[in-house]
Amino acid sequence: MKFGKVDHPELVDFTIPQDHEDTAVVLENQGGTDKMNVYVGCAKWNRQDLKNFYPRGTKDELVYYASQFNSIELNATFYRIFPAEQYEKWRDKTPEGFKFFPKMTNEVSHLRRLNDKVYEIADRYLEVTSLLKEKLGTIFLQMHNNFGPKNWDRVVQFVEYWPKEFPLAMEFRHTDWFTDETIANELYHLLKENGIANVLVDTAGRRDMMHMRLSNNEAFIRYVGANHSSDYNRLEDWVTRLEQWKHQGLTNLHFFVHQNLEKESPLLSAHFIEQLNKALGTRLTIPQTLEPKNKSLFD
Repeated sequence: MKFGKVDHPELVDFTIPQDHEDTAVVLENQGGTDKMNVYVGCAKWNRQDLKNFYPRGTKDELVYYASQFNSIELNATFYRIFPAEQYEKWRDKTPEGFKFFPKMTNEVSHLRRLNDKVYEIADRYLEVTSLLKEKLGTIFLQMHNNFGPKNWDRVVQFVEYWPKEFPLAMEFRHTDWFTDETIANELYHLLKENGIANVLVDTAGRRDMMHMRLSNNEAFIRYVGANHSSDYNRLEDWVTRLEQWKHQGLTNLHFFVHQNLEKESPLLSAHFIEQLNKALGTRLTIPQTLEPKNKSLFD
């Protein structure tokens, strides 16, 4: 994942910003709870991307991956809509409690950019994606970097069309969605009123996407490691913030680990999950890797 990549991550201030004031308002109405629905995963499960993860002789990568993680950010569905039987195979290969968080096809987000031709495509996408049944998590729609607020009417029409039985998260990348306060407020209220999650992206070169503004009781976080020693501290800072959000009422956490160069996402994930279990009292499986958990990626 090269989005937000910088040449010198050691120069970036990775401090997590203070929450937007609306986040507390959203969470305070949820009521504190001891139970959190927590899903942590990577973006892909193929051996080529996840180095030092699959034991020698692994025959089915998804089966093994799902024995170590409880979720996957399914990026493959961004590039094409698969045949129905493929979704059924994915569903049947994974254990009870596992969830897929698939990305909306780029035909909708990038090629047709939410124009009036996307609705038939979205319907076709949902028809097959729904075959994941109880293993379908939140679908997320990622817009192109140059999809700006001039397209506001398209966003409104798409949100109003979206079937509410399918949880949706939306990721906007054009900087004006965040830096223009009036536009940011309008977008936030549209998402909030329609129960759509406002995706947070933690990546080195786009700190403006750390708007820290939740629009519902779902923290959908896409974390991008910079292949730098700071990656660990950044994850620990997230644990601290998530513990705070839990006390405020957050009950749904969906956290996906990427790297600019996918080398050790499982190792980073293992460290994050271990810290999360200690802080939040969760009991997520800590993924086994072929490297010691305490080994630095950057030694």
